[in-house]
Amino acid sequence: MKFNNVTSSPHIIRDDGISKLMSQVLLALVPGAIAMFYFFGWGVLFNLLIACVVAITSEAAMLKLRQKPVNANLFDLSAIVTACLLALALPPLAPWWLTVIATLFAIILGKHLYGGLGFNPFNPAMVGYVVVMISFPKEMTFWLLPATINAASLNLTETFNLMFFSQLPAAMSWDSISSATLLDGIKNHLSQGHNLSALESNAQLSSLFGRLAGLGWEWINLLFLAGGLWLFKIRVIDWRIPVGVLAGLSTVSAIFYLINNEQFLSPLIHLSSGGIMLAAFFIATDPVSASTTPRGRMIYGAGIGVLIFVIRQWGGYPDGIAFAVLLMNMAAPLIDYYTVPAAFGNRN
Repeated sequence: MKFNNVTSSPHIIRDDGISKLMSQVLLALVPGAIAMFYFFGWGVLFNLLIACVVAITSEAAMLKLRQKPVNANLFDLSAIVTACLLALALPPLAPWWLTVIATLFAIILGKHLYGGLGFNPFNPAMVGYVVVMISFPKEMTFWLLPATINAASLNLTETFNLMFFSQLPAAMSWDSISSATLLDGIKNHLSQGHNLSALESNAQLSSLFGRLAGLGWEWINLLFLAGGLWLFKIRVIDWRIPVGVLAGLSTVSAIFYLINNEQFLSPLIHLSSGGIMLAAFFIATDPVSASTTPRGRMIYGAGIGVLIFVIRQWGGYPDGIAFAVLLMNMAAPLIDYYTVPAAFGNRN
């Protein structure tokens, strides 16, 4: 008797492959992405579209160049997840070429240079982000005022012309539609020798505050938190890394806030501003570049949280998420080496 297509065990295969996991991550990103679109307009969608197209194209080209099966690897959705994480981190009015450059570096340098999915030591999305952050600092400040206080909001056509042709609408200037983020504004405010209590006298900065922190960002972070908790519930991510990130950031910021609340932001503002929830639940939890042992994941996450606070407070960038993640990516192998669980029955 002849049997065809005999494969090795396991013969009962669970439907939890890479493509399913990646699709669940993409679904969890939707609420936060919708909130970003509501507060910052059409540029968010353009960034997502550009990044996804470039990611798919460059992924296919690299697979072909490396003589890997294109269809089997292209549709695992890992490149789309990288593109979406990167696009959501970029300013909504970033010129189209900046998104293209960031995505190319993320896929080619951050992912395929090291052997593709499963072999990258650094988070690919953060590699692309850091490249454009260092290379094009001016373009990385093109943030819109939140829609709720922006009297000069841009429609679809105006956003397209601005991002692709650098054409501002008539009677509009960059100052009328763009603004520093809350973290960036506070950082500049403190660098000029002012105290946090003087923020109320700064009309531009005070208008950027919502109920908890940065106007709009509190809702964006809340919805990314909801998506992250759903991923934890369905066991796509482990709770240790997000808890470590949030605990590390909140603990160290609380200590310094209690020491001097005129020079250091409260933990609540840190946890509600910038891309902290996106980082904690979607970026830091990358299973390839993160720590893999139970204790190591807590240490890895806490290290990211502490580094975010250090860079936000004393570094040259208002939100140090990308640098914090990449630095802890470098430390992950060492953390795993010293936190390997003892073998069953071995008390040493």
